[in-house]
Amino acid sequence: MPGPTHPFEIGDALAAAVLGRAEAAGCEQAELRVERIRSQALALRDTELETAADDTEAGVGIRVVRDGAIGFAATVATDRSSVLALVDQALDLARVASRAARERVVLAPEPGHGDIEWTSPHRRDPVTVPLAEKLAILGDWSRRVLAAPGVDHVSAAVLAVSEDKYLATLAGTRARQHRVRVLPRLEAVAVDEGGDVETMRTLAPPAGRGWEYLEGDGWDWEAELHQLPGFLTDKLAAASVTAGRYDLVIAPTNLWLTIHESIGHATELDRALGYEAAYAGTSFATPDKLGSLAYGSTALNVTGDRTTPHGLATVAVDDEGVPAQRFELVSQGILVGYQLDRIVAGAAGAARSNGCAFADSPLHVPIQRMANVSLAADPAGPSTEELIARVDRGIYIEGDKSWSIDMQRYNFQFTGQRFFAIRGGQLAEPLRDVAYQATTTEFWGAMEAVGGPSTYLLGGAFNCGKGQPGQVAPVSHGCPSVLVRDVRVLNTKEESGR
Repeated sequence: MPGPTHPFEIGDALAAAVLGRAEAAGCEQAELRVERIRSQALALRDTELETAADDTEAGVGIRVVRDGAIGFAATVATDRSSVLALVDQALDLARVASRAARERVVLAPEPGHGDIEWTSPHRRDPVTVPLAEKLAILGDWSRRVLAAPGVDHVSAAVLAVSEDKYLATLAGTRARQHRVRVLPRLEAVAVDEGGDVETMRTLAPPAGRGWEYLEGDGWDWEAELHQLPGFLTDKLAAASVTAGRYDLVIAPTNLWLTIHESIGHATELDRALGYEAAYAGTSFATPDKLGSLAYGSTALNVTGDRTTPHGLATVAVDDEGVPAQRFELVSQGILVGYQLDRIVAGAAGAARSNGCAFADSPLHVPIQRMANVSLAADPAGPSTEELIARVDRGIYIEGDKSWSIDMQRYNFQFTGQRFFAIRGGQLAEPLRDVAYQATTTEFWGAMEAVGGPSTYLLGGAFNCGKGQPGQVAPVSHGCPSVLVRDVRVLNTKEESGR
């Protein structure tokens, strides 16, 4: 008879033998991961189908820690003999690593947590929705926007992921986790008589939700699709911004990316210790500054949180068996914490990991990855309109677009989707070609106020890159609207020489 095929069933059938073999070999720690990740991508161009892809990645990964060294082995096979052979392969790699290593690997301690069952909240698993239904909704969106005056082209796409992960650790954790996520997007293009081109994209963030998200649960698609053509034509006709210094009111649809790049990555402890120097850089927020670095104004309160509802990095336990947690990174403007996995926590002498280990595939070793890193709203804070009312001369910014940041996460530049002049506390005409530039501490230090809970939104991305070989991870960032004073604004058209 054929063996079990679901990751949970495979894990249950093999965990005792795998971990018993690792324990008998003298491993200090071992983890078995059995995963199946199904990813679907669908894209339309001017209402016509352009891409339809359905991919499933499945396999088994085993990590061991023995004699102060790590060994990892993986396979797409799921039969008992192949999986048990992985233990020997991982042990061989650990022996080689132990002889070559200059430092011993010591994992921060973590007890076993017994049986854990967890599913991310959703009603319809997005990968099980029929293709015809997906085509129908993207086609309807495309036709409606393409029919609007001034719109020349429309692209619409959705990426859906459904992930089943079984984790068993030598310490005694058995976790069965199922999570889903979706990234819907529509972009309209307008070309004027002189050949000038502008684009406008929907601002709906990716979310740890099911297909119901595209049906209006969590985002008002009707309102956005109705407004988008007007925003596009107004932007195409808008005046190019005059470079200078402005007060900025920034919506969370833009600010989430600034948080990701200048705080999220900068507070990864492996990066701050120099382990990412060869790829994507280190961090200016080094451990000697913990507890003293003025990261920003007293309005800056940032947490890491792997329990955030609908967060893309939300789980029950991470890939080292550490339960999801919420923890402080910046408190009243001062750097107070880092994101940790068990390896980095052990190297730094921390008492415990805060649950930030993740692998994007069963065939990849877990590495330290970002939690949902979010800026807290002011419980009694102002609305976005009230923040705008405080500005005499400034710019209001919505939506993310291009960005750039240096290898220490310190000097940066960000653009956006929509820009509006602020004059005398009121929104005025649309602008274009806007980019804001600052250093991390200068920017966050100039943040005078954060909005209240009504302005808060969870943004994020599917494709945060890190590591060698490279891995990608989904992550969310929540934040309110904010007011930042006296920020340098560039004209991107002038800077690029267009």
